[in-house]
Amino acid sequence: MLADTDPLEYKQRYHPDLDVVTHGLTLWDLDREFATGGFGGESHSLLRKVLGRLRDSYCRSIGVEYMYIENPEERVWIQEHFEVGAPRIAREEQLRILRKINSAEAFEAFLQTKFVGQKRFSLEGGESVIPILDAILTGAAEAGLDEACIGMSHRGRLNVLANIAGKSYGQIFQEFEGNFIENSVQGSGDVKYHLGTKSVFKAESGATTNVYLAANPSHLEAVNPVLEGIVRAKQDILNKKEIFSVLPILVHGDAAFAGQGVVAETLNISQLRGYRTGGTIHVVINNQVGFTTSPNAARSTRYATDVAKMIQAPVFHVNGDDPEACVRVARLAFEYREKFNKDVVIDMVCYRRRGHNEGDEPSFTQPLMYKLIEAKRTVRKLYAEALVGRGDITPEEADEIAKDFHAQLEAIFNAVHNNAPEEDPNFKVPKAPAPESVDTALAEEAVRKIAATQVAIPEGFTVHPKLLPQLERRVAMLQDGTIDWSGGEMIAFGAILLDGHPIRVAGQDARRGTFSNRHAVIIDKENGSEWTPLRGLISDENQFFVIDSNLTEYASMGFEYGYSVERENALVIWEGQFGDFANGAQTIVDEFISSALQKWGERSSLVLLLPHGYEGQGPDHSSGRIERYLTLCAEENMTVAQPSNPASYFHLLRWHMKNPARRPLIVFTPKSMLRLKAASSAITDFTSGTFRPVISDPNVEKATRVIFCSGKIYHDLVAEREKSGERTTAIIRVEQLYPFPTEAIANEVAKHPGATLLWVQDEPANQGPWPFFALQLRETQNEILQVANFRRVSRRATASPATGSHYVHEEEEKALLIEAFSR
Repeated sequence: MLADTDPLEYKQRYHPDLDVVTHGLTLWDLDREFATGGFGGESHSLLRKVLGRLRDSYCRSIGVEYMYIENPEERVWIQEHFEVGAPRIAREEQLRILRKINSAEAFEAFLQTKFVGQKRFSLEGGESVIPILDAILTGAAEAGLDEACIGMSHRGRLNVLANIAGKSYGQIFQEFEGNFIENSVQGSGDVKYHLGTKSVFKAESGATTNVYLAANPSHLEAVNPVLEGIVRAKQDILNKKEIFSVLPILVHGDAAFAGQGVVAETLNISQLRGYRTGGTIHVVINNQVGFTTSPNAARSTRYATDVAKMIQAPVFHVNGDDPEACVRVARLAFEYREKFNKDVVIDMVCYRRRGHNEGDEPSFTQPLMYKLIEAKRTVRKLYAEALVGRGDITPEEADEIAKDFHAQLEAIFNAVHNNAPEEDPNFKVPKAPAPESVDTALAEEAVRKIAATQVAIPEGFTVHPKLLPQLERRVAMLQDGTIDWSGGEMIAFGAILLDGHPIRVAGQDARRGTFSNRHAVIIDKENGSEWTPLRGLISDENQFFVIDSNLTEYASMGFEYGYSVERENALVIWEGQFGDFANGAQTIVDEFISSALQKWGERSSLVLLLPHGYEGQGPDHSSGRIERYLTLCAEENMTVAQPSNPASYFHLLRWHMKNPARRPLIVFTPKSMLRLKAASSAITDFTSGTFRPVISDPNVEKATRVIFCSGKIYHDLVAEREKSGERTTAIIRVEQLYPFPTEAIANEVAKHPGATLLWVQDEPANQGPWPFFALQLRETQNEILQVANFRRVSRRATASPATGSHYVHEEEEKALLIEAFSR
């Protein structure tokens, strides 16, 4: 309340609770001695001295919020560290701070001069974030942490890349020049302020730690859960148990921290068992404006950081014009994280010297603010003057630091100016092998070993009596040839574990399964203890982790994406409770899953399981929005599949883990088909064969009608054919929708010359696979498909995915099946 944290607004503040008169005291009491309870290390002290110490602790350049924290140990720790007063900073540290501030300011000034008019989202006005990050990384290096990982948006990103994360100035200058290395990424590339890097950070003491700055899009705060997933994967690989030796740092803007819901989602998962990373240090570059929006229009709270109070994270507000205070809170934040393994927030209050980008005129919307800013001296100048005024350094030393750095930048610029970057002759993009060429079959002995885990009940463990028959059925189904979907998945998971791959499955109700189908983790009916049957196959139980996520899609999917990027050999799955629930995570799908490889060269093998199927459940639980994912498909960026039986699903997952190209996999999974006997598989379907993108119809040799379809509708069509006694219609299953299996479809067409060709789907005409299927046919170079005349059978085009009336649903289904066999 009274702290001087705003560099644009110094004023004497007043609050009645902090006035001695409010507490029955007068000015005459200032020189009286009072019991202090040990405050300041003394049992008794003069009131004047107590007030002075309190003002020095809480009312100078730092304000701290922590009294809402329930844990008294945390509150006492913060009090003790603040109430001792600010320690004297050694001259060497002052010079390092000055050099960092100078590097930050000079770098921005240099870019402004050399690359006039180019967007860079300048850090000017917030340069103190560089010594803040330097102090945090110094703490990490000297504490022996393995790595520090940073996620941040565009503001000041180039500065952090250069002056903290170790990206060379020359490389950044090359990117400003517009030079593009043809084989550095597979696809489009991205703007310079979205790119990431990694290097080694070296502290003044010589201690080192790895530093990683994640690539990110311009969707503010979207990188938050992704960065946390990357950090958790790094920690799991190191396997140091409760020692969180990889430090996550998230750098935010003030408007985004208050306004973007994914911030709260990411904070909320910070202490959950499946998502913990040992505490994140949040640094808010609070330049008191969001693009052109003032704080009074950007939030309903007093501070931009108030959302962090929901997880009882302490918040250190600090004046960005006081670099020494900034470094002090950075050190305290790091020490707090290390001691309590919880999130902590630094709110660095500063200003933005230019507009949102370098082409904006900020005084159009904030004229009064920018009058103050135009009159302000820079952070570097203020700090250099303070050091000189205190006699800590000479004016000549301050000037020499500035000149040396500018000369260094000029030399680097001249060296790279207009020179093409070197290409890597060894760069190769891994290619995905054809599914049919990869052996994904499993020995029968291994299948039986996996199934046996389901009934290897630990001694004294009580399985729910209604669940026990399901587990026993998983062994019995091997004999009678009716392995259902959950059994097929169980065999796939077991096979992947036996191959030495870790597995992580996360989603709402993922442990039991939305439809009571998976039961990967069994709960003791009597005492609530847990048993994970498939862990019986492995020695390290952390190799198989199934998590019930909290009720969020955005942060949860983002976390799993990040995890999959880092843990390359793991099967990482995010499952939607229903397929359309992934709508809430569309930013992750658009900005990371579908395009990160093309933009940043970032590889992920994340699997999305999206329950999909038209069964009369209404608009919101029917469609996984197949058409959306297919619209995003290009450049072999991901695989989209809809297996029609458990064995196909098994082979698909096995192929995915053997694919060296590492692409995301989108699987549209069943609902009613989970237990459909016609959709079951025999044990021989697992012990032989491979994943087939297109499955022929062996029952019809020369058809007059050929139906191509995908998913549950196949079983409906087969049942209708059996009911009618029809024998001249072949029903072909398209298991893989993308990459589009052109040759396989053409081969099926060629088997039945002159036949009527149909695409049949449950979904409306404007949804499902058809729009994409039709586009592929129109643009194909395949001679057979160029002359093939496919007709569509589906529900009519609608705005909503499905009807809300069960009666209408059934009538639509009947009409669809009749049309399929009459066209």
